[in-house]
Amino acid sequence: MQQDRLFHQTRLRLAGWYAGVMGCTLALFGFGTYGVIAEAYGKTIDRGLESVTGILAQQIEPILERPERLSQLANYLRVCLPKAECLPAIAETQPPLTNLTSPADYYIRLLDPEGNPIMVGGIELDELAITPGDQQWRTVTDSQKNRYRQVSLPLHLQDQVWGYVQVGRSLQDLDENLEDLRWMLLLGCPIAVMLVGVTSWWLSELAMQPVYRSYQYMEQFTADVAHELRTPLAAMEATIEADVRLHRKSEGSPGIDRETISVFQRQTARLSQLIKDLLLLSRIDRRELAGRHRLCCLNNLVSDLVEELAFLAVEADIQLSLKIRVQQPVHILGDEGQLYRLVSNLLSNAIQVTPEGGQVTVILDRVDQHALIHVQDTGVGIALEDQARIFDRFYRVGQERSRRTGGSGLGLPIAQAIARMHRGSIQVKSELGKGSVFTLRLPLQ
Repeated sequence: MQQDRLFHQTRLRLAGWYAGVMGCTLALFGFGTYGVIAEAYGKTIDRGLESVTGILAQQIEPILERPERLSQLANYLRVCLPKAECLPAIAETQPPLTNLTSPADYYIRLLDPEGNPIMVGGIELDELAITPGDQQWRTVTDSQKNRYRQVSLPLHLQDQVWGYVQVGRSLQDLDENLEDLRWMLLLGCPIAVMLVGVTSWWLSELAMQPVYRSYQYMEQFTADVAHELRTPLAAMEATIEADVRLHRKSEGSPGIDRETISVFQRQTARLSQLIKDLLLLSRIDRRELAGRHRLCCLNNLVSDLVEELAFLAVEADIQLSLKIRVQQPVHILGDEGQLYRLVSNLLSNAIQVTPEGGQVTVILDRVDQHALIHVQDTGVGIALEDQARIFDRFYRVGQERSRRTGGSGLGLPIAQAIARMHRGSIQVKSELGKGSVFTLRLPLQ
């Protein structure tokens, strides 16, 4: 399978599709996992903050009912009011409020209704801006770009808002964990796609094996049938030829009439040519002709072909011309006989599809490291929907015209197969009613 270009490209595309689909699936899964983890972690932090803030509010509100003990609240927060004496705790056995949290990760603030700070604990004021307490949830950033999640709850005194208690938590651990997760996804997804690509390449080979075996069976069947038909056809040709000679010697003797013999000869010749074409395609597919390459001069090849096919153009009342746009001889490495067949097929096809009074031009050119042979005609043209199929075997554009000219639908496929055998290609540009241009591109020696 590695030696067959068509199946190799198909296998490559199949593996690419496998890897692409799995890569997109892994990417979507990674983004989804990242979003779920980030949201779950954020909700956990919010629930913890809300719980801590609720406990603080419940413990602070009873103190607000006795103003003489308000200054003692500073001792609970481990920070004294400006210009105020720190009074002893209400009960030495009662733990400070800040023990509910870790001072390194949390901060606590008491704000008045206007949002001015009364007491703070944890993060220093100059590191983190103070925000009003009327908005319950906020995510704030300090001067070092560290993020904090903050919740504010109102403190009530006699059914009025006395102020707000704010509790914030550092999101550094969340950001670090999410950064590690991002790196893991960024590095893991490409590695996973590479592994999927290798696996897809192996799986595509397994998937292509039945198709490739079927193709080989068809190829072998075509070659065998074509080979076996050569013998009876040769016998038929010999019999018809003998009958023709016998009929010529005895004009008055009964026998097959000339018209019938002529039909037999034409059809036998057509079948014989068809079998030769099938055998040639089979040998090209099997790469049995790949070792016959030698240095060929395209200048001489196209000149000989134009000279040889000039009589066909004269019979069809078509002007056949040759234009060589290169100063030096153009040489390529290939099988001269097969290249001759290739250009002959293109040129014969152009003559057949060009009406009387038309023109067929063969142009030899060179671009970069490639030789170009353009076969241009002023024929009927090829519809756009047919241009993609004209190189398919046994496909004929215009069935009635093909039958009239005796085409079998193998001329262009043979030309395409020979071009690929020489690492070349054939492109077609055509417009209905204006003609076609077939361009053969071959790598230079």
